[in-house]
Amino acid sequence: MKRQLILEDGTVFVGKGFGSNVDSIGEVVFNTGMTGYQEVLSDPSYCAQIVTLTYPLIGNYGINRDDFESITPAIHGFIVKEAATSPSNWRSMETLDELLKSKNIPGLQGIDTRKLTRIIRKYGTLKGALCGMDANVDEVVENLKKQPFPTNQVERVSTKSAYPSPGRGYRVVLVDFGMKHGILRELNSRDCDVTVVPYNVTAEEILRMNPDGIMLSNGPGDPKDVPQAIEMIKGILGKVPVFGICLGHQLFALACGADTSKMKFGHRGSNHPVKNLETGTVDITSQNHGYTVEMESITNTRLKVTHVALNDGTIEGLKHLDYPAFTVQYHPEASPGPEDSNYLFDEFMNLIDTQKKEGETVCQNA
Repeated sequence: MKRQLILEDGTVFVGKGFGSNVDSIGEVVFNTGMTGYQEVLSDPSYCAQIVTLTYPLIGNYGINRDDFESITPAIHGFIVKEAATSPSNWRSMETLDELLKSKNIPGLQGIDTRKLTRIIRKYGTLKGALCGMDANVDEVVENLKKQPFPTNQVERVSTKSAYPSPGRGYRVVLVDFGMKHGILRELNSRDCDVTVVPYNVTAEEILRMNPDGIMLSNGPGDPKDVPQAIEMIKGILGKVPVFGICLGHQLFALACGADTSKMKFGHRGSNHPVKNLETGTVDITSQNHGYTVEMESITNTRLKVTHVALNDGTIEGLKHLDYPAFTVQYHPEASPGPEDSNYLFDEFMNLIDTQKKEGETVCQNA
């Protein structure tokens, strides 16, 4: 069945629909990863977006039960050059088409995805509509121009109530702004006793849990749309060690007096080089974000830039000069992508351990 993608600038791509046949509107973005399509489509950070994959063949190893980053995908559409219909992998349980049908997500294949990517790179991310061939292009374009970007993505993908993920190690509160399961997996693999809490939790509620550390997760959208989280972070800084990832990194920066802005087309892929300014080493990282912390805004804060993107010089890591807190813009849990920066979870454990020992020393000397 023929279907079309209509962009807000009037550009039309006609291809073959797969997955669900529902009409959908979203911000059209692209991801350059060669593998990991299952993790991409189930990443809550893509909430309300239509994701284009630049790699030409997607779905060739099928869909399995283990690689989901969330139970309910929040993306509004999936665009590929070719969707494989006969996947080959011992873990495969269904095709990409079957998954999208079951989750009511529309897909489009057979278009020039490289051309679409070049348009986004030239003009920035655009709103788009996946719809049937009977849709009136002029009417759809007019509607897209009037359609504001949503501001409630975090609310839509965050857990509604707190829940535990037990362990016998350090007690960590994981604030869910749209958490990828990979983050929880890494904490559990270090035997952390994790409590996952909603995005609108207060600092008082977190501190009442007496955590050893606090993790600020990834999530979708503009960090300035989550003001309650910024206030919460202000209330926990200096009291408990903090580690933030992606949206958590941006919210941390705002809480410390820095500023953020929307990028032209963002960073989305699994091969982004990031330089550690403290060690001089370079990690190849997995990234998915459309906003960045402004470099100039760091000047009058107590923050230090620890990592930068080699492709465009944007901030990729921060640490607080007075408090035990650090953040990164990229994804050390990968999923999908390289695991070069997985050691950051160990650094978080070491930071907690150091703070606990210092606290014990103070108590002994009191």
